[in-house]
Amino acid sequence: MKNDEQNFVISEEDWSLHRKGFQDQTRHMEKVKEAIKNNLPDLITEESIIMSNGRDVIKIPIRSLDEYKIRYNYNKTKHVGQGDGGSKKGDVIARAPSKEDGDGSGKGEGKGGNQPGSDYYEAEVSLVELEEELFKELELPHLEEKDKENIIVDKIEFNDVRKKGLMGNIDKKRTILSALKRNASQGEPTIAPIYEDDLRFKTWNIVTKPESNAVVIAMMDTSASMGTFAKYLARSFFFWTKRFLHSKYRTVDMVYIAHHTEAKVVNEEEFFSKGESGGTICSSAYKKALELIDEKYAPSRYNIYPFHFSDGENFYSDNTESVRLVKEIVALSNMFGYGEVNAYDRYSTLMRAFKEIDNPIFKRFVLKNKSDVYKAMKHYFQKGIPTQ
Repeated sequence: MKNDEQNFVISEEDWSLHRKGFQDQTRHMEKVKEAIKNNLPDLITEESIIMSNGRDVIKIPIRSLDEYKIRYNYNKTKHVGQGDGGSKKGDVIARAPSKEDGDGSGKGEGKGGNQPGSDYYEAEVSLVELEEELFKELELPHLEEKDKENIIVDKIEFNDVRKKGLMGNIDKKRTILSALKRNASQGEPTIAPIYEDDLRFKTWNIVTKPESNAVVIAMMDTSASMGTFAKYLARSFFFWTKRFLHSKYRTVDMVYIAHHTEAKVVNEEEFFSKGESGGTICSSAYKKALELIDEKYAPSRYNIYPFHFSDGENFYSDNTESVRLVKEIVALSNMFGYGEVNAYDRYSTLMRAFKEIDNPIFKRFVLKNKSDVYKAMKHYFQKGIPTQ
């Protein structure tokens, strides 16, 4: 090789002297991820998110990132510095008086106190970060190959090596092997020198994976018996379902049906904002769903996922007809999800009627509070259910 040809060297340095800031940043990000994971059931039903434009951020509490250290009598309380012996890592060596003892350091209602509380601050979290944590556990179950249209799923894979590329993507192992082979062929079996021609870079390709086409039919009870809280939980579920489908599948259709005693197909804006009143006849929604399947979403071409959310207080004489129609829909579907907002420890009239449907395709779930939206998502979109 020519002497003036550009070459590269391998150096070694004690990077521990430079990594303090990076380590602190890494610890901070781990704390943020931990807080997201621990608060996910509550975060996904924040009204500021459900009513947002998708670009907003929210704030969540992050516990203090102080270094571990011993602080003498930090709370200025009186106690005896004495142990029982045999202490091990993780044992509590001192404890301040509890809230019942009147130290005034707890949260919630009560008289003001004079003791310090625990340190924490609020970190901003974007909707994308929440989606990343939530959606990694979800997928459409029982997807089947259909005759015609396909869902196109794009995935980036680092599956190629080239001589040109970004330095951040350099493949160190292959670069060293290339230099070693060249030097050995010249009688010098060493790593150095490394020339530009020895460099190898990892590069990516976009892998397109065809999957079967699908439609989600979102049905919601908007009758007078569905209170504000019940409608909010139903809309929260469908809000995240929509974002989940759009983030993982390019061409999944989602249609919306709102019903009281009558059912109608509505657009997304009306579904998430419009209020209704009147009685409850759930069979009207099921009839409308069957009409859509017959007219636009043939089972031979589409994977069909109907979801119905209600408070279960259906007009009693309509329950038999509702069960019959649901059985018809189940026979055409990959999965039917029925979600019931019911804060009472008793079955609704509709849930009792649905107990006679003995089919694993038909999945029921009862929501009592906001955190159950997260549980419902995991119940219906459980990852790992095999494709047909």
